[in-house]
Amino acid sequence: MEPIVAPQAPTLYQQLADDLSLAIKRGTLPPGAKLPSVRRTSQSRQLSLNTVVAAYRVLEDRGLIEARPQSGYYVRARLPSPARPAATLSSPAAPTRPQVLGLIDTVLEAQQNEDYIDLALACPHGGDFYPGSKLGRLMGQILRRQPGMVSRYALPPGSLRLRTQIARRGLELGMTLQAQDIVLTHGCMEALQLALRAVTRPGDTVGLESPTYFNLLPLIASLGLKTVEIPTDPQTGLSIDAVELLLAEKRINALVAMPNVHNPLGSTMPLEAKKRLARLITRHQVPLIEDALYAELQFGDTLAPAVKAFDDEGWVIVCSSYTKTLAPDFRIGWMEGGRFGHTLRQLKFASSVAEPAVLAETLGAFLESGGYDHHLRALKRRYAAHVEKVRGMIARHFPAGTHATAPSGGFLIWVELPENIDAVALFHAAIAEKISIMPGPLYSPSGRYPNALRLSCCYPLDERYLAALARVGVLAGQLRRS
Repeated sequence: MEPIVAPQAPTLYQQLADDLSLAIKRGTLPPGAKLPSVRRTSQSRQLSLNTVVAAYRVLEDRGLIEARPQSGYYVRARLPSPARPAATLSSPAAPTRPQVLGLIDTVLEAQQNEDYIDLALACPHGGDFYPGSKLGRLMGQILRRQPGMVSRYALPPGSLRLRTQIARRGLELGMTLQAQDIVLTHGCMEALQLALRAVTRPGDTVGLESPTYFNLLPLIASLGLKTVEIPTDPQTGLSIDAVELLLAEKRINALVAMPNVHNPLGSTMPLEAKKRLARLITRHQVPLIEDALYAELQFGDTLAPAVKAFDDEGWVIVCSSYTKTLAPDFRIGWMEGGRFGHTLRQLKFASSVAEPAVLAETLGAFLESGGYDHHLRALKRRYAAHVEKVRGMIARHFPAGTHATAPSGGFLIWVELPENIDAVALFHAAIAEKISIMPGPLYSPSGRYPNALRLSCCYPLDERYLAALARVGVLAGQLRRS
């Protein structure tokens, strides 16, 4: 007869985690609520600081709370994540669909009309998101010291001050960059365009994440390229198994991906997946165009590295800009092209010569001053709070069966509605009420994601915004019933 073993009593940290978990599930601690600080809980429960930290980590692992840098722990919205995508690859196709261009035009028109409420575009605006006054003062100082700057042509390679700071900040993402290898561009979109022109020819096939950034589709079409959609997981990002198959079968000539804080999913690829991707593209000598636009907006204190960090032979072209974090109207982007650097410099000169010196010097001075780090920390805290509040609104106001991503950074949420709700019909219903959203088919060359949409949390979450968001949920429910 086997001896009877008494069940072990839960440890103190497990007990605390279970108590808080129950409070969250019962609604005593509602979505978005801030948990007491570690020190306060330690004192009130008469537990050690280490015990409380361990309990909070258990709750993080359960997906019930999240840590916000220099702010504390908050209850996450109870909203299921989208399901993993089917592991299927599309046939090569040209991403030219008039419907896509028409919908984009409608969104852009709405964004410029103050009567519309924009929940669509990833275009933060206002003093809450950008240090406009500080940049203005810096620009004034630069022009007082060098008044002749605006009467001279800017020439490549552009501001050494800014390129030096970009190289220095690259270390935060694990990249070892040299200022002389960095090309300043007119935003990230020009960087992506130059990269595609450098590594492809008309008729080539480009591997794209699915869903992908919507503006890539008209860009790729304009270059005469075809696309293959690669399954992309809402939590772990690009399917490396699918990439390996495509490379082994020589089906793609280049790959465009956003490994850190993906647009629109918000996912960040695991470290080992990034290393494997770097090895694969090097072995098969197929370039990766790495879009790092949101990489610095990761919510964690320590940034996950870029794939470029593991690029030993220069097959990764990394592209980014400061439009999402510092100054959208400056349109200052940058790229580092590895083995394609010389070609990219030539293409940049032929395309738009160089970026305005006064704007590049202003950004360089701001980065040099250390002000960017302080600004970025505050910005990430704001976006993390916005994302969680919007997820809570989706959980309350959207139809039952709605799923939404919990992004690793940035301010974009991918929403999957119940299958019988048409996102394009929802788009038109919302536009009729002067509310702009982004329907899912825009994010796929083949028009996938008919029941999905992307929401942006990069606007002040005032009563007008929140009422519009709630109204979209009501419209979605009405479409489901009809």
